[in-house]
Amino acid sequence: MTNRALVEVTALALVVFSVAVLWVRLRREKTVESDGGATVQESISAELGRFQRQLFRILTTTDHREIGILYVLFGTLAGVWGGIDAMMLRTELLTPPADIWTPETYNALFTTHGLTMLIFFVLPVFFGIANYFIPLLVGADDMAFPRVNAIGFWLLPPALLLVRMGLFVQVGGQLLGLFFPEEAIRFFLSLREVGVGWTLYAPLSVQSQNPQLDLLILGLHLSGVSTTVGAINFIVTIVHERADDVTWANLDIFSWNILVTSGLALFAFPLLGSALVMLLLDRNFGTTFFAVEGGGAILWQHLFWFWGHPEVYILFLPATGLMSTILPKFVGRKLFGYRFIVYSTLGLGVLSFGVWAHHMFVTGVDPRIKASFMAVSIAIAVPSAIKVFNWLATMWEGDIRMSAPFMLCAGSISTFIIGGVTGVFLAVIPVDILYHGTYYVVGHFHLIVVGIIPFMMVAASYYWYPLMTGRWYDTRLAKFQAVLMIVGSLVTFVTLLIIGGLGLPRRHAIYPHEYQFANQIATVGAYVIGLSVLLWLYNVVVSYWRGEPVETTDPWNLKATGQFTKEWEWFESRMVTRYGLSPAAPSSVRRSFDPSAEPDGLAGGVGSVIQDVSRKASVAAVGGVVGTLLMTGGLGTAVFIGVLDPASFGEIAELVGLPATPALGSVLFLVGGTVTWPLLFLAFREFLPGRLLFERGLVFSTLIWTGFVVAFYTGQQGLGLVGYLAFGLVAHWSYGLGLTVTFQYLRSRQRAALGGGE
Repeated sequence: MTNRALVEVTALALVVFSVAVLWVRLRREKTVESDGGATVQESISAELGRFQRQLFRILTTTDHREIGILYVLFGTLAGVWGGIDAMMLRTELLTPPADIWTPETYNALFTTHGLTMLIFFVLPVFFGIANYFIPLLVGADDMAFPRVNAIGFWLLPPALLLVRMGLFVQVGGQLLGLFFPEEAIRFFLSLREVGVGWTLYAPLSVQSQNPQLDLLILGLHLSGVSTTVGAINFIVTIVHERADDVTWANLDIFSWNILVTSGLALFAFPLLGSALVMLLLDRNFGTTFFAVEGGGAILWQHLFWFWGHPEVYILFLPATGLMSTILPKFVGRKLFGYRFIVYSTLGLGVLSFGVWAHHMFVTGVDPRIKASFMAVSIAIAVPSAIKVFNWLATMWEGDIRMSAPFMLCAGSISTFIIGGVTGVFLAVIPVDILYHGTYYVVGHFHLIVVGIIPFMMVAASYYWYPLMTGRWYDTRLAKFQAVLMIVGSLVTFVTLLIIGGLGLPRRHAIYPHEYQFANQIATVGAYVIGLSVLLWLYNVVVSYWRGEPVETTDPWNLKATGQFTKEWEWFESRMVTRYGLSPAAPSSVRRSFDPSAEPDGLAGGVGSVIQDVSRKASVAAVGGVVGTLLMTGGLGTAVFIGVLDPASFGEIAELVGLPATPALGSVLFLVGGTVTWPLLFLAFREFLPGRLLFERGLVFSTLIWTGFVVAFYTGQQGLGLVGYLAFGLVAHWSYGLGLTVTFQYLRSRQRAALGGGE
């Protein structure tokens, strides 16, 4: 079996090292070189001195914006770590047997992925965003308790270290085992990652002999203290530190959501802390809180889920607050139904404490009690539906700007609807009993926690990036990344819904062979999500140094629709003071909807895309023909040397109901290359990264090559597999170059015929 600990540590170190190298390299490019008068030693001393001052300032800061950035950086690191766990889980599920990781390793990955993402990724990132923007939104100078705010953050790094220490100790033991006998390093061999599941169900969590579980409990308890003090700080800030002109009637919707979230945390996390203390006592001092002769194992489930379901809304409500804040800015309309959004948020906060036992429908709880929880679980869908209808009404007849934040908002609504509706099904007792132990629950849960929470985090990073950095990110790359994240999430988690509906059990490393193809589809979708995250990380890091400077005090043209909110007023004041810019005058027409300019690609909305496709379809078809001709050379060579089986083309014909012959399949393949793929490229080229058209063509052809590799794979191995991949990639790159170069040439001829106009 593959050594999981070394793989995970190496992957995490590689991501962190790559970001650090990229940061240092870009920073050096922007640094003004000296005139050469200083010696090397003096330069090194000056750099070390600057580093020490920066480190001291970071460790002692109480500024709400700096602490907010620390929260976000910490949460991002934890999210990458938990994401690596997820990628390793999905990699194991590529094949039915446990032939990559052992079942024990799979259980450990499952445990640490859940705890890392829920406790150390989502909450810190949302607390970081709130730390940065809540004082700006309510007109406060800082958080109510700045020092407590700093303490709340600095409790998190040691908490994460305690929870995940088993991984580092395990790697240390493996390295020390190369030089020392086993008896001398027994401590390093005794700790390993916990594998009892992220819910820590008793009696398994009580009986486990892994001492790392005790450290994990202490780390979770410490994180609960951090969350509680942070929640108190937010409540006091919003209630008592508001400016005179900020009332409950006009308090921004994100602050409302953070206020309710903090209230939930204030009631939920102390209970989790108490349950963890009882679990620690049972493990180490012989108490019987969760033993059969005491409260029983079901008591742990009651206590855990009384925290666990409000925790879902602690994670979810800040995301809905960001949605209600960001979405109106890109549709040219103010938020529809402000009061109903507020009331629905309050309703979710209250009802969230009355549904915890729907996680326990398969236990021996009294059926009458189950029925009451079923009723409340169905009712809690109403406040969520109110939010969805208000978001849709906000977009109705709006002037939509097809930006990355809007695309993520729209994608979030779609994934949340699917996840929410499937949650209503699971709230019904007979349905839950049938599907409780299947991947249906995994798909439902992740369509919400992945489908809206990270989406809105990324959307917020794009929306507020000009404010936080004074620079623009790569907007084309951001659109491409948004599409990848949305498509990857739908492919992954809708697939899990389907195989869960067919009865595939969850939480197992080994599964029946008939589910292999579906699991492979889900894994490919998960890899796409991971790729989108890396693209986002690259975009925000590189743009910090290379992004175009913001040269206006109203980057999103919010004054035109009366949505120039308080944080942007603060930004305008800072830009005027620091750089002497004049306050931006509101424009009556959005730049992306200027009727004097013909929209390009998707910039003008769906109607513009249809017009653009119909006007240029013939040009695209010619480019498709040229690209397909170039492509046949590479594929023909692959067939000639035997690394591509021509019989696999017959599956294309079979797919559309025709006889499965290679000839018919080849004809359909050529039709797709000359018609389907050119039209898709025409529609989505604005989302693809690359400054030049042929660069975007290479990206597009690489994407369709991945589908080709899966569709036409016939069991090639060794050098045959290498040749299959290489010739397929070269053929598709030839197609992309032929398509885009021809397309660009014919477009230039058309412009010349029209006198140079577009």
